[in-house]
Amino acid sequence: MYASTPDDWHGINRARWDERVPIHAAGDFYGLDAFLAGQDALRDFELAEVGDVTGRTLLHLQCHIGVDTLSWARHGAAHVVGLDFSEPAVETARGLAASLGLGPDRAAFVAADVYDAAQAVPDSAYDIVYTGLGALNWLPDIGRWAETVASLVAPGGFLYLAEFHPLTDCFDDETGSTVTYDYFSRDAWVEESPGTYADLDAVTVHNRSVEWQHPVGEVVSALAAAGLRIEFLHEHDASLFPRYPALERHKDGYYRFPADRPRIPMMYSVKASRPVGG
Repeated sequence: MYASTPDDWHGINRARWDERVPIHAAGDFYGLDAFLAGQDALRDFELAEVGDVTGRTLLHLQCHIGVDTLSWARHGAAHVVGLDFSEPAVETARGLAASLGLGPDRAAFVAADVYDAAQAVPDSAYDIVYTGLGALNWLPDIGRWAETVASLVAPGGFLYLAEFHPLTDCFDDETGSTVTYDYFSRDAWVEESPGTYADLDAVTVHNRSVEWQHPVGEVVSALAAAGLRIEFLHEHDASLFPRYPALERHKDGYYRFPADRPRIPMMYSVKASRPVGG
């Protein structure tokens, strides 16, 4: 439900994520055994849009347990840094890096709030700043996020953001066909939901969450205002999970509406660069 932002929103969300880290690490959703054996965690459109990362430095904000971060290292990034506000998540990521034989010189992980990233990470700027799916909805202030991100992009480097499209949160959960919620709402969305997207039946205690909706125009405008040049905004007609019951899983692993249903964007991606000398 929409509500005013609780004063302790940060602690509420961190307790929720801390509790779910061991569930995610042990379950099939992240498939850590397969990941350690070589399975790539990144999506095909991310690899295509980011391009060759060989020899580049990469900072992953809100990295959770680090599988995407470490995948970029596998693709040739010279040094990757993952940042997350959950200590258990960061410890799990460090353990995965050690299992892969990647020392801190190749893959480092930092426990800190994303808004404090500029002070918390080991380097002043990175060739690529990356933020993966399901991150922005946990942040109340996109302008502050964009300023933080922009400060960490090296001249000649870029931000790459892949995110779930906020339009999907406007439709009813049953059919995905009726506009039910306000796309432009600035209020917090506060709810109690047990389990986790990785295990809907998991028994959990810290079930409250506080999230925010950020229209795509707000995100892109904030990045531009922070001094980054928008290279592209791409919208994708697929989801990583069955957001609505009507979605069908395709051979590529993505979920889409049946051919007789009008399409809507369910994910989007942005590349925003800092000019050399900018």
